[in-house]
Amino acid sequence: MKFEVKTKDDEFWKSSFNFLLALALLSFIVVLSNLSIKLGKISRYYEINYFCNLLTIEKSSTNFKKLSKLTNQNNRQKIWDLCREIVK
Repeated sequence: MKFEVKTKDDEFWKSSFNFLLALALLSFIVVLSNLSIKLGKISRYYEINYFCNLLTIEKSSTNFKKLSKLTNQNNRQKIWDLCREIVK
């Protein structure tokens, strides 16, 4: 006949393991979200740079529209100034 005694130590280790697992998962989610935000900013910068280079070659209204959406500027002169700064 086998006799087992359950102690509070077993419950403590299980609860602490669950807490550490939740903490690790939360930190992993925070790191991934931070990485995705940074990659979004980098992508946006390169997209603006690409459209500014296109705008210097071909001055079309579609390039202005795309740049105005990316930069949230409606004034063509401000877009030109921004592109001059980027293309330098």
